[in-house]
Amino acid sequence: MQIPQHIAMIMDGNGRWAKQKHLPRIAGHKQGVETVRNMVRACDDLGVRFLTLYTFSTENWRRTKIEVNFLMQLLNKQLNKALQELQENNVRLLTIGRQDGLPKKVLEVITRAVDQTKNNTGLTLILALNYGSRTEIVDAALAMCRDVQNGNISSEAVTEEVFNRYLYTADIPDPDLLIRTGGEMRLSNFLLWQLSYSEIYVTEKFWPDFNKQDLKEAIAEFQKRDRRFGGVKKI
Repeated sequence: MQIPQHIAMIMDGNGRWAKQKHLPRIAGHKQGVETVRNMVRACDDLGVRFLTLYTFSTENWRRTKIEVNFLMQLLNKQLNKALQELQENNVRLLTIGRQDGLPKKVLEVITRAVDQTKNNTGLTLILALNYGSRTEIVDAALAMCRDVQNGNISSEAVTEEVFNRYLYTADIPDPDLLIRTGGEMRLSNFLLWQLSYSEIYVTEKFWPDFNKQDLKEAIAEFQKRDRRFGGVKKI
């Protein structure tokens, strides 16, 4: 059966998981990190080539300063901690999103991790950091307009394929499957362009409880889908 080449995940439910257990929200984020590590290993084991995780959105800055600071510190700590494991497992790390606005220490560890794993040939792990899809599309449109004004391309040459090259994900195939935990039925400003023809799987499970068996069930559901991309159903 076909394994999706690229899986994207909206990791929702850390706070609700913690509340359910009468724990502070940060406990949910800590447990969520363990799920991330498990998912990276599971996707690699199953033959997935690209895994994109909605790690921190442009809207997440609206959370309390205490929670945002904790998330940035946790990100910095976990990236430092995970680098050796990424290398050992031949995982390449990439990030998408606006880097301006992220703390200097986080940017430093991201730059180091991306550089040190750039030649790895296994799973590509993409972290969406300070990411918002509308922002991405605006950034792409502005960059393309500058190229038109500078004569690098003509306006008549603009196509979907050309525009795609200006997105943060220019060299990454579109996701085959989007998995959202936590039961919410929305995209939350995540990969709006890239998810146009992706299959969507939503589970009520909160992110900290999501495991390899749940991933397999999502993939099994994906394998049942008839992906027509706007065409006619095969008989």
